[in-house]
Amino acid sequence: MRRLTAAALAVTGTLALAGCGGSDGSGSGAAELSVGSAYMPQPVSDMAAGFLTITNDGDTADRLTGVSSDAAGQVTVHETVDGSMREVEALDIPAHGSLVLASGGNHLMFEQLKQKPKQGQTVSVELRFAHSDPVTVELPVKSATYVPKTGH
Repeated sequence: MRRLTAAALAVTGTLALAGCGGSDGSGSGAAELSVGSAYMPQPVSDMAAGFLTITNDGDTADRLTGVSSDAAGQVTVHETVDGSMREVEALDIPAHGSLVLASGGNHLMFEQLKQKPKQGQTVSVELRFAHSDPVTVELPVKSATYVPKTGH
């Protein structure tokens, strides 16, 4: 009986440790976010839009909950439904999926620009998430009529 109890305790301890993720994040089931296809069309007023794709290669969904930039007084997240855009508090990033912010769809809205960035410059933004650490992204400023060939 004593051996059986010791074996049971050893198995229980091993299972408890197996449930703990390593410090490198592997096996943690967390969101694994990356950002690509980022750009901002050159603004023609004191407002601008930003577009990008957030890819989640992790096992857990996350949410884009906020954006900030030194280039604007305010940056908000908008969704477009039936041709109408509206500000939202957050957008979902599914596990093993992507959140696409594209022209004509969901996007970032830069309001009260401190100066109008010109084509060839970059605008830095910080993306904040419900569960993941913030990510800083450089948005290259493209022509006002730019249409990406891939990504969006």
